Amino acid sequence: MTPAERPDLAALTTFRVGGPAESLTEAATEAELIEFARAHPLSSPGPRSEEPDSLFVAGGSNLLIGDEGFPGPACLIRTRGLAWRTDEADPGCVLVTAQAGHVWDDLVAESVERGLSGLEALSGIPGSVGASPVQNVGAYGAEVADTLVSLRAFDRLTGREREFLPAELGFGYRTSLLKRSAAELGLVRYVVLSVTFALRGGAGAAASVRYGQLAAALGAELGDRVPVAQVREAVIALRASKGMVLDPADHDTWSAGSFFTNPILPLPADGSGVRPAPESVLPEGAPAYPVRDPHTGEADPGLVKTSAAWLIEHAGFGRGFALDGGRAGLSTKHTLALTNRGTARAADIVRLAAHIRDGVERTFGIRMEPEPNLVGLTL
Repeated sequence: MTPAERPDLAALTTFRVGGPAESLTEAATEAELIEFARAHPLSSPGPRSEEPDSLFVAGGSNLLIGDEGFPGPACLIRTRGLAWRTDEADPGCVLVTAQAGHVWDDLVAESVERGLSGLEALSGIPGSVGASPVQNVGAYGAEVADTLVSLRAFDRLTGREREFLPAELGFGYRTSLLKRSAAELGLVRYVVLSVTFALRGGAGAAASVRYGQLAAALGAELGDRVPVAQVREAVIALRASKGMVLDPADHDTWSAGSFFTNPILPLPADGSGVRPAPESVLPEGAPAYPVRDPHTGEADPGLVKTSAAWLIEHAGFGRGFALDGGRAGLSTKHTLALTNRGTARAADIVRLAAHIRDGVERTFGIRMEPEPNLVGLTL
């Protein structure tokens, strides 16, 4: 475990902005990660403000760090490794346990190479395995909650390791117990150590296509089964067309991917139990999507989800829209990505985010929420 003094955090994030940390410790093994977490415990269940907490960085794809940096110790999670085994209770199922610092897309690529289905629609997403369940990462009709069977974490409050099952993680759209506990405390309580997924395979393994845009790219119908390698190839091509596959030469990828989550709006029942139609609470023409329980797949009749990208575009912010002399701007390929055009600072990106958020709220009365974790910044 190697500490470095006053390291530049910008180089560790996909936004490529942010000041230095007070110190940085690289954890290359699970034991080193636990050692760091144990050395920096939470002393109480409530937020602390008298001293800086610790910052945990892995892939850096969901972080926007302030220009002043981070005043406390930071841990760079570089644990690696995959362990594959057949599920004894279900021979058609393969379990893979991945270390938290393992590159997410490396896991997806190897699962596809092994002819296993379950992760292929999540191809090309930057970041680490350990971060994926925090956000319940999802794309093209799939999300982490679909295949996760267990998760091991270190609890900085109790000083003990703990195993979580899916029902305990309280997955929802881009959220989980891990994310909510951090938001409530203002501090990271659970440090993910490893995650286990259940995948299925066999000769000619195929996946069910569950997203319209992906089906169109594959020349398939929704529900059709397509070889996992073809799904992965199509997903990566779609993501690349939106600037969502990391490329150092392409400033459209100097981002955190989708900056705002798709808003979820309530459909409250009246006294007789009748709920309004989704169209009645959304702007005219805005898309409406069901909000499904990740465990049952059933739609929640009291909620409707709409598209943040649609709201941004129809509030007048087109691709390439920029502030601050063009240092920070929307991607030229996709309006949901806020990007560093090469010389931006964190303050430039936050100003752009606030300008777009406030413009959408003025136009439609819907307040969008950021998806990345903001460190040393407020929006």
